[in-house]
Amino acid sequence: MPELPEVEVTRQSFGPRIQGARITGVRLGKPLRWPLGCAADSLVGQTVGEAQRRGKYLWLPLERGGLLLHLGMSGSLRFDGGAPPPGPHDHFDLATSHGMLRLTDPRRFGAVVFSPNLHEDPAAKLLSSLGLEPFDPAFTGAYLRAALRRRSAPIKQVLLAGDIVVGAGNIYACEALFAAAIDPRMRASRLSRPRCERLANAVRATLARALAAGGSTLRDFRDAHGMAGAFQDEARVYGRAGEPCRVCGTAVRRIVQGQRATYFCPHCQRR
Repeated sequence: MPELPEVEVTRQSFGPRIQGARITGVRLGKPLRWPLGCAADSLVGQTVGEAQRRGKYLWLPLERGGLLLHLGMSGSLRFDGGAPPPGPHDHFDLATSHGMLRLTDPRRFGAVVFSPNLHEDPAAKLLSSLGLEPFDPAFTGAYLRAALRRRSAPIKQVLLAGDIVVGAGNIYACEALFAAAIDPRMRASRLSRPRCERLANAVRATLARALAAGGSTLRDFRDAHGMAGAFQDEARVYGRAGEPCRVCGTAVRRIVQGQRATYFCPHCQRR
């Protein structure tokens, strides 16, 4: 599933190129997770503004309203000047004077939704439960400690929920918890202030590394240029079950939490 780094890498790869373009046509393929919410023809003639990101959503402002995009479980966006005819998994085309923005999504859990603005429904409703951005100055150890006080679930699952901080998807939560030396099974409310400080720093550092590497491509993620990510190649615990920890040599363990695979070092990461 594309997480925050992959979505941000996608935004950076097409946002500057589509900004200022005039929409010349819209093609809808098979239904996505939610309907577009407006007549496709009503978008034609409008000018595209600066692409923005909130959590795993992309916001493409127009002269009248905007489009909120989500890549779902397997979606990707491609932007180029000479797009081939749409294939069976190409479900949304936004033709512009600068090129074609195409959403490809084999599983169709992605979405393109029109909203009058970010502060009105449906955008406001979809974004209302999101936590802080990891690079927001307000995301500190003190903030994290206060947010975790009443959370009895394991810290890994709390990170994945996204209502405290966005962006710590499965691979990045595993890596951040390793960097912070915290056992993923530890009850969230038990984390001390120093551990929360370490974890907040580790989440930021892990996501910054992922952005620098172009995100992670475990199956089919590509940015809008068609480039794969490389963060998975430098993962310290994720996907390395049975292999020696890069720090202490102990075999990395794999367990399942909330139907998601968790990887950790039982020696380096303590409860």
